Formats: sequence, structure tokens, C-alpha cells
Amino acid sequence: MLESLHAWLQGALTRLSAKSETSKAIHYMLDRWQALTRYVNDGRIEIDNNIAEQALRTVAVGRKNWLHCGSDAGGERAAAMYSLIGSAKMNGLDPFAYLRHVLTHLPDLPITRIDEMLPWNVTSALATESA
Repeated sequence: MLESLHAWLQGALTRLSAKSETSKAIHYMLDRWQALTRYVNDGRIEIDNNIAEQALRTVAVGRKNWLHCGSDAGGERAAAMYSLIGSAKMNGLDPFAYLRHVLTHLPDLPITRIDEMLPWNVTSALATESA
């Protein structure tokens, strides 16, 4: 199907004005054809970016509400919190439980062991705490 689409796009270029918007769109697609079809040869690559889009939806919807975080530093702190919460959700963790765990254990943790607080490394610790 992709080969048929590629041939159709190339054929369409011969019938369109080179300056038309459709022609520009087809050139854009053909220029990125290798990247567009990379998922065919690598099963790890998703066919679309829906997961990333859904993860960013909250940020996009609330953008106007978060315009005034008080300062640049406030905005950076808010971004860090959104990243932590989003990472916890993506790893199947309850964000509140994850943040409680991190904020409770972080003060006593040496910087060389900070990776222990990453969401994918705390699953067993959270299970122990909730039991």
C-alpha cells in the first residue's frame, strides 16, 4: 500500500502546477518518505505519535492558565512537576504516591543514587510502602 501511495504521489506531481499548495504538500511528504515509512522495518516504532500527543494534551489545554507562574523560576518548577507527574503516569504509578515517595526519600539520598528515584525504578518500593 505504501509503494502504491508513493507512486501515486509521484504521478500526481506530473499533473499539478509546481507552485500549487498541493504540490508543495506532496513534495514535503516525499522529502520525508524514509522517515515516514521507517516503522515498516522497525517494529519498535509506532505508526503514529498518539501516545506523545495524549501526554501533552493537558499542557496544551492549560497553556493559557499557566502563562503567569509568577516568574521564570516558577515556570521551570511547574514544568519539572508536570514532567514528574507525566513520567509517573506513563510508568503506571499513582502520581501522588510517587511524589510522596520521592519527596520523603530524596533528602537522605546521595546524589550518586538519584536514579533510584526515577519512576521505573521505584515500582517495588511503592508496592512495599503501600502494603
